Amino acid sequence: MTMNKIILNHLNFNATIHIMPDLQFQYHKGPLLTGKISINLIWYGKFNPSQRAIVTDFITSLTSSSSSKVTDQPSVATWWKTIDNYHRLAKTKKPSSSLTVTLGSQITDDTYSLGKSLTGKQIVQLASKGGQSYAVNVVLTSADVAVEGFCSSKCGTHGSARGSGKKGSKFTYIWVGNSETQCPGQCAWPFHQPIYGPQSPPLVAPNNDVGLDGMVINLASLLAGTATNPFGNGYFQGPKEAPLEAASACPGVYGKGAYPGYAGDLLVDPTSGASYNANGDNGRKYLLPALFDPSTSTCSTLV
Repeated sequence: MTMNKIILNHLNFNATIHIMPDLQFQYHKGPLLTGKISINLIWYGKFNPSQRAIVTDFITSLTSSSSSKVTDQPSVATWWKTIDNYHRLAKTKKPSSSLTVTLGSQITDDTYSLGKSLTGKQIVQLASKGGQSYAVNVVLTSADVAVEGFCSSKCGTHGSARGSGKKGSKFTYIWVGNSETQCPGQCAWPFHQPIYGPQSPPLVAPNNDVGLDGMVINLASLLAGTATNPFGNGYFQGPKEAPLEAASACPGVYGKGAYPGYAGDLLVDPTSGASYNANGDNGRKYLLPALFDPSTSTCSTLV
């Protein structure tokens, strides 16, 4: 099993400035996610319908071919298109290969079948319940669930594990926790006052839910990492055991002018006062992390 995690200081204000001209972000010749991939969701714990809709609308917003067309720019789909640059530069056997993601099946476990304190192995166990062919299985744990390493060293993980199909098969998975009551200053910044470093006022969450809006940031980062480094030998910088990936290579950056403690110059909703940088399906607004663009060797922001 391979696993990469969003380490706390890769997410927040303590991280390095996003202009890194000597960043050795390399392709390690391994496979990227390609083709039509389903994003399956495994909801573990208590989530209300409005919370689930925040995440599902984000997933459907990743492709511009959604039934509910998004006309407002910048959009979630535009943010995701940066991933195409990775496929173009990889020069794989199928140079035209690309990635299309869609919302797949959803599994709800609101009875806490494995309890309220989970290990990494149990996360993989939950992830394995989703479809394992052309899929990414995303485990989302509610605010009252503790996960090994959550808050103390990570806000989420992505990795791969042995599949139940043919010999040697693997499936990719993601885990993200709701940090609202456990560690919002670590895993939901900039929607909550940071625990360490420069103390800037928290931003208003675009969907009025600090925990879920924070989860979307982490999910977006991990989806980008999964697409470009699914099995630990794709695109990353640094050691394989603790790689900086597509989003984690641009820590704490959400808009132009970002610096430690400041997320950048963002759009502000005139009605709610919420900060965001991407429009999504059903009138949604989201705050999404900058992505490292391998074609320009810079951190690319929507605003």
